[in-house]
Amino acid sequence: MAKFGRLVASATFLLVTLAACGGGPVKRVSEPAAGIQQLTVRADGQWSVDLRIDNFSSVPMRFDAASLVLTIGGENAGTLAANPGLTIGPESADVATLTLAPSSAARITVADALSNRRELAYTLKGTLDAGPEGEKSRQYRIDRSSALNPAPGLPGVLR
Repeated sequence: MAKFGRLVASATFLLVTLAACGGGPVKRVSEPAAGIQQLTVRADGQWSVDLRIDNFSSVPMRFDAASLVLTIGGENAGTLAANPGLTIGPESADVATLTLAPSSAARITVADALSNRRELAYTLKGTLDAGPEGEKSRQYRIDRSSALNPAPGLPGVLR
């Protein structure tokens, strides 16, 4: 009887071990996120916007296109549009630097926030096109609200 018990225990252990090895890593594709890491006012009046893109998937994702309407301090600044062609590793983030010619109202709002050293709320609404490496991309909706603050010692920079 003890021999039979050991045989059943050994067989059970073997089946459990094989089942655990069966599928390999799970491929999980999650919605990405985007936010402004830094906004720099250039000498020519345009803005350099460092767009941080977060890949929450368990596989590398290729980000093919971005079209995001930027509202800052309640003013429509314009659309951040680019084809970054950026591949971001699993559960990682990277930055795409985009140039924007902002609206006059947004330009004044940012200048005021910089001169008065105050926080400035912003929203990004639009889409990111992304997909796993080697597969077709799909469109993800982005709706992000956050705030930027003047960077100490860096004139014309909000973070």
